[in-house]
Amino acid sequence: MTEANGNNAVARATPVSAAQRLRQLLSDSDKIIVAPGVYDGFSARIALEVGFECLYMTGAGTCASKLGQPDLGFATLNDMREHAEMIANLNTSVPLIADADTGYGGPNMVARTLSAYHRAGVAALHIEDQIQTKRCGHLGGKELVDIATYTSRIAAAAQAREKLCSPILIIARTDALQTSGFDDAVRRLQAAVAAGADIAFLEGITTREEGRRICEIMRPTPVLLNMVEHGATPSMTPAEAQELGFRIVIFPFAAIAPAYAAIRESMVRIKETGRTGLEEGFTPKKLFEVVGLKEATAVDAAAGGVMYNKI
Repeated sequence: MTEANGNNAVARATPVSAAQRLRQLLSDSDKIIVAPGVYDGFSARIALEVGFECLYMTGAGTCASKLGQPDLGFATLNDMREHAEMIANLNTSVPLIADADTGYGGPNMVARTLSAYHRAGVAALHIEDQIQTKRCGHLGGKELVDIATYTSRIAAAAQAREKLCSPILIIARTDALQTSGFDDAVRRLQAAVAAGADIAFLEGITTREEGRRICEIMRPTPVLLNMVEHGATPSMTPAEAQELGFRIVIFPFAAIAPAYAAIRESMVRIKETGRTGLEEGFTPKKLFEVVGLKEATAVDAAAGGVMYNKI
């Protein structure tokens, strides 16, 4: 093989990472990235089946589904990293944005968090400025660390990324809007970008005008909108968010809220009638097809296996 052919073979064998793919999506200024919230492998598979180009691993959904607990800081780095790694690797060409809460400690722990998420295949993570005993951004009573502590978290993540030569994106989230106001939130986001953040995330905007202002002030830094239905933020479509200047919109409750309604309805039917009332088309095989049956049987067949020929 000639040197040129060898180089071409290496190029073909090196796929674009999920983080690089997210950077490519962000480079298209005419497009807004829509990332539905997924809380487990099944909801992630459904979002992939529908054809989304990006996914979001919700921290609240992870706490609820993996731990059965409220989003009050119960989840540890290991809880979140393990969950993110599973979701990110269901389809490594689709970027996963993942909640990383406060980074789970001081600068050394934040660096460890960035490294763990990088190895897990996460495309982007967001780190916030709440104290360690944090809570969901759409609950009251939040307390924040000072701006120096916050920027040290972002700087530690950026330094860890540089050391790893990783393309992972760092999203700086601030909850200051509800505690100290818009101007302080802007100062915090600007300081976070100066410390190495790639994307700004103002949590809990209460008006469209606040959304437009933060996008204008932070430009050219991309700004993310957290579209939590029935929370602090007014409901917006991706097109409406894009008109305000947002580059990414996440829908954390997109899967877990309808799952609650459907699962509860089925449980009530069993209790009251003794029947689930499930649709006839949702067979065991249908379930397995959603979570990769065809891919799994193809791998077996390609390796010479015959065990799954008659599934």
